[in-house]
Amino acid sequence: MDLQTKAIHVGYEKDSQRTMAVPIYQTTAYEFNDTQHAANLFSLKELGNIYTRLNNPTTDVFEKRFAEVEGGAASIATASGMSAIFYAIVNASEAGDNIICASQLYGGTLTQTTYTLKRLGIETRFFDVHKPEAIEALVDERTKIIFFESLTNPSIDVADIEAITTIANKYGILSVVDNTVATPILCRPFEFGADVIVHSTSKYTTGQGLALGGIMVERHNLVEKLKNNPRYTHFNEPDESYHGLVYTEVPLPPYSLRARLSLLRDLGAVPAPFNSWLFIQGLEHLSLRMQEHSKNALALALFLESHPKVTKVNYPGLKSNANYKNAQKYFDGGASSGLLSFEVSSYEEAAKVVDATKIYSLVVNIGDSKSIITHPASTTHQQLKDDELKACGVSQGLIRISCGLESINDLIADIKQALEA
Repeated sequence: MDLQTKAIHVGYEKDSQRTMAVPIYQTTAYEFNDTQHAANLFSLKELGNIYTRLNNPTTDVFEKRFAEVEGGAASIATASGMSAIFYAIVNASEAGDNIICASQLYGGTLTQTTYTLKRLGIETRFFDVHKPEAIEALVDERTKIIFFESLTNPSIDVADIEAITTIANKYGILSVVDNTVATPILCRPFEFGADVIVHSTSKYTTGQGLALGGIMVERHNLVEKLKNNPRYTHFNEPDESYHGLVYTEVPLPPYSLRARLSLLRDLGAVPAPFNSWLFIQGLEHLSLRMQEHSKNALALALFLESHPKVTKVNYPGLKSNANYKNAQKYFDGGASSGLLSFEVSSYEEAAKVVDATKIYSLVVNIGDSKSIITHPASTTHQQLKDDELKACGVSQGLIRISCGLESINDLIADIKQALEA
């Protein structure tokens, strides 16, 4: 079954009403047949609905469909992209452990990994995404995760996925890839060795900025990497909080199972059923939208590259871009999503350009059908010091654009007049 067909059909078995649209099961709880049925569900002797913090029929369709589109074995939907990242990391890590992250990350991910996880006793070590060979010097026996973005936001770099996952596999470490910007339509990290993929489904998945959400997807046969791996003893020893369950001995994808039974149960950052329904609608036409986003972004990048006030354009679809080779390898047909960034001479000049646009909306989201413009140094990355900004590829004059689905002629005309205002 092709990707577009999967995005429309997988995961939904029509109920007695035979509805074409997936129903919204807007409920908190579910009635059990009797006490034995309830006991069987809680002991995993039967699979079924218990409580919407753990599972929900609408969310279940979304999780199955997204996992299939991404090429994974199972997924866990969350309340936001940040909670998906948090779950992916803490599912493997505890106090005293460390993780290794690319420096080129979304601002919220940088603060979560640098500061919030530090307070929980988890250290973050950073490497330049252009120098994956530097990872090996950062690895020790307490390293649990290597985390990076397939297409970085907002520096717009393309990671050498295969090089990074090869190192992760060499040391038996889990690799986690944020595939939000590229989406599974353009980039398939599991095909290049990734173990876990996360997304902010608030972005391209919904496609219209309608709902907050995230998702964590695990690859097929991840149990083989976890089983008897001394880095992940908690997957191989009885979980006393769940009847002594050993996750690698259950015939279900273990990373997702533990996230559901432990993290969803105890932390509860799950999507509302209505939000899951919105993500299902967006997923059905994601492949069509990504083609148009990518086409518009390339045309805009070509224009910006020729403008005298622009000192640099970051878009992997440009042959002149340092990431072009990786984009050709890792992205379907070289299409590089709708996100691009460019630099002007200063903070003040960038603010002037952003404020002069008329069609573009000054917003810190991405992946909307409407075009969005952002000045990271004054918004998403404002909290970072100058050396931290430099490390993650953000200059004072950097402007990020999430190219929408409007006429490209109008988008170019608007940015032209803003540059020349």
